[in-house]
Parts: sequence; structure tokens; C-alpha cells
Amino acid sequence: MPTCRVGEVITIRLMSSEAERDNSETSNTKAALPLWVTVMPRWVWRAVAIFWVGYLVTLSTRFMFDRLTGLLLLLLVSLFLALAIEPGVNRLAARGWRRGSATAIILLAVFLFTVIFVVAIASLVGGQIADILNDTPKTITKVVGFINRHFNTDINPQKVIDSTQDPDGAFQRFIRSQQAKAFDVSVAALGVLLQLFSVLLFTFYLVADGPRMRRSICSRMRPERQQRVLYVWELAITKTGGYLYSRALLASFSAFFHWVLFQSLGTRAPIAMALWVGLISQFLPVVGTYLAGALPILLALVDSPGKALVMLVFVVLYQQLENYLFLPRITARTMELHPAWAFGAALAGGAVLGPVGAILALPAAAMAQAVLSESGVRHEVIDVPLTRVGSDTFSIKKRRRKKGDQASADESSADEPA
Repeated sequence: MPTCRVGEVITIRLMSSEAERDNSETSNTKAALPLWVTVMPRWVWRAVAIFWVGYLVTLSTRFMFDRLTGLLLLLLVSLFLALAIEPGVNRLAARGWRRGSATAIILLAVFLFTVIFVVAIASLVGGQIADILNDTPKTITKVVGFINRHFNTDINPQKVIDSTQDPDGAFQRFIRSQQAKAFDVSVAALGVLLQLFSVLLFTFYLVADGPRMRRSICSRMRPERQQRVLYVWELAITKTGGYLYSRALLASFSAFFHWVLFQSLGTRAPIAMALWVGLISQFLPVVGTYLAGALPILLALVDSPGKALVMLVFVVLYQQLENYLFLPRITARTMELHPAWAFGAALAGGAVLGPVGAILALPAAAMAQAVLSESGVRHEVIDVPLTRVGSDTFSIKKRRRKKGDQASADESSADEPA
């Protein structure tokens, strides 16, 4: 039987008491620490690091996007211009032309037409404004007389003339403030010309090296995905180019008929005004016709209110003629864009990218409509009144009327005695 001395027992009890005191102090210390320190897993620190890295990357991306917005916009314009002219380049290439030469010829024609159109419109508007400023008293007398005759007012033309010739008046101050902005306008014009050259350069490389670029993209895809991508690419080129060409043809018709009107009325610069009406009316949906006709009507209103009224009536009548005669026949082989879809796309593009976005929204909407129309599975629609179009409803009613007449004839023949 083991023996234990009194000193050993006291030593063992002291050691156990110290161990209990240390354990109690450790437990108190753990209890005093926050809960998230004692139970936080390791992935939390990784998530915090990922969050801050993502935040810094987002700030950097936003900073770069703000600095590169102009370049991205130029690339977007170049892409749609490349889609528009590639069908023409492909036709010339099929006839033996080199793609570079064909692309250069078409882009040169686009550049010359754009420059001539802008110069003609600018010279016309500037000349009209200069004539009005040089002959201000005569213009004011004519306008005030028109207002007094048609709106039953009694405005003194001489008082209006004196207010415009006052050096301290609002009219003269406005003219002096605009003269100081001539240099800014010249710098802005040079910037626009540089951007136009940049767009043409990007478009040239996108079209001239189109097959090589597509081979480079498709080389990183499986064969079945290559077929899908090339199909969508060809569909976008065909539909976008066809839509723009149909709009260009409609613009040519509109410009021709308005040129005949302006020439017969003796309007200043009838060719420039006709081109303005033709292009703006076709490439701005729904309201483009009335916005395009507003400029020649306002310019004619200064010279003769009767000419302005004739122009207004002609613009309205031609819009109806185009909607019911020219538009269905021209867009039958390309693609017709619904007016509501086009108007909504123009509003969205203008809200995102401004005037350039409003113009680019039309080919973008045409391309999206073409891609969506070719994708998915189509099923036969059931024949109910909610799914019948106007002509279908008329034909169905006509068939029902014929059936009713035939049934009544059969009944009458059955009631007759043999």
C-alpha cells in the first residue's frame, strides 16, 4: 500500500489550485474578447480582400471608361458603317476588285458626299442669317406686317427696329457675344473633321481585313460555334446593309420630289434643302419628316408665307405617299422596322449617347430585330379574333358571308317541291 507524505499532498493541492486559477483566467480572457474574433473563419479575410480588390478594379475601369468614351464611340460608329458598306465591298470583290481598293472607293464616296452636304447646308443657313442681319429693317417690317395682318395686332415696326439697332440692347449684345465664339466654332469643326477621318480609318481596316479578322476570331471556337457566329455575322451584315440601303433609296426619292417643289417655288439652294429633307426624314424615325421640313418652311416663311404654306401641305402629302406607296415596295426585299420600335430605339440611343446614339440606334435596332427574328422555334398561331390582322379579318368575314349565302341558297333549294 503506497504511502504519501504530508508535504507531497500539500504540493499537489497547490499545483491543482494554480492550474484551476490559470484555466479560469484563460476562460475569462476568452469571454472578454469579441465574438467575431473567436469564431471568425478564414474565408472572411479572403472575402474582405476580394471585395477591396474588386472595388479598386471597378474604380479603375470607370476611370478608363470615362477617358475612352470618345474612342469607344468612334469604334461603334465604325462598326455600323463597316456593316453597312460590306455588302457593296463584297459585290465589288466578287467582280475581281481587291478588297482594299473597293473599300477605299466606297469610303471616299461617303466622305465626299458628307463634306458636300455639310458645306452646302452650312453655307445656306449662314448666308440666310447674313442676309437677315444685313437687311434687318426690311425683314423686321415684313415679319411685323405679317403678324399684324394675320393675328390682329398693332405692333410698331419702327420701335422694333430701334430696339435691334440699340448698341446696349439685347440684340446687339447677343451678336457681339456670338462673334467671340467664332474661334471656338472653328476648333470644333476641326475636331469633327479629325473624328470623321478616324471613323473612316477604323472602317477601312474593319472591312478590308474583315475575312482575316473573322478567321482569327473563329480559330478559337469549336466548328459548330463557328457556324453559329458566322451565320449571325452574315445576317447582321445583310440586314443592316439592306436596311440602310433602303433608307438611302427612300431618301433619294424624298430629295428628288422636294427638289422639284423647291425649284418650282424659287427657294434658295433647292438641292441642299432637298438633301436635308431627304436624309433627316429617313434617318430620324416618326418625327424626322416634320423636323426636316421645318427648316425650309422657316426659311420660306421669311420671304413668303404662301410658299411656306405650300411646303407644309406638300410635306404632309408626301409623307402619306411614301408610307403607302414607296415604303412597302422598297422594304419588301430588305427589312421594315416598325415605327414604334424605331422611335423607342432612337429615344434610348439619344439618352445614352446623344445625337450620335439616336442615329446609330436605327441600324442597331434593325440588326437586333433580324437576329431575333431568325432565332428560336416558330409555331402556328391559333385563329382567334385577337390574332387576326386587318386583311385577315376582312377575308374571314368575306368567306363567312359566302358560306352564309351558300347555306341559305341550299335551304331554299331544299324547301322547293321536287
